[in-house]
Amino acid sequence: MDRVNHLQAAQMFIETYYPDCEAALLAGSVVRGEATDTSDLDIIVFDERQGQFRESVIAFGWPIEVFVHHQKSYQEFFASDIERARPSLLRMISEGIVLIDSGLIQIVKQEANELLEKGPAPWSEETLKTKRYLLTDALDDIQGTANEAEAIFIVNTLADRLHEFTLRTNGRWVGVSKWMVRALREYSPMFADRFVKVFDDF
Repeated sequence: MDRVNHLQAAQMFIETYYPDCEAALLAGSVVRGEATDTSDLDIIVFDERQGQFRESVIAFGWPIEVFVHHQKSYQEFFASDIERARPSLLRMISEGIVLIDSGLIQIVKQEANELLEKGPAPWSEETLKTKRYLLTDALDDIQGTANEAEAIFIVNTLADRLHEFTLRTNGRWVGVSKWMVRALREYSPMFADRFVKVFDDF
């Protein structure tokens, strides 16, 4: 039997496990229309009676990642997102579909959207010099190696550092794993295509 619709499953989950929460959102790939066979449901719950925590469960035919927050913890995670320049919670809240709301969601969404629009804080001159050094160090390593096995991992490091350097010096958010390419495409589809081609050719 097919599992229930993602939105229905999320609503059933909240009704069953968090019926008295202040607010809840469904986010992630199912909301963006990018779900695959292995996608889960990302559900953000605001509950002032609980501490902040994250857990993975199986419910209503879906793997579910639950992110439980209260008034103070979500703001701390916003600050962490900004410091790392990776807008994980910011993006989830911005794109999330409301499951239940006591009046909190509009405030939190507005805050998330404003911070996303503002972007991460610029690097200091000292950090910029360090990042330049690390990028050049990886370039020297790839130019100097004749070992194919080592080259694979050097290039992986180079891709990560180059993506970060390009985005941060242009005031953009960065990503990890699949979000590296997505962040580059948000910055410049043309640059992202060139970036991917170089490493694909390697």
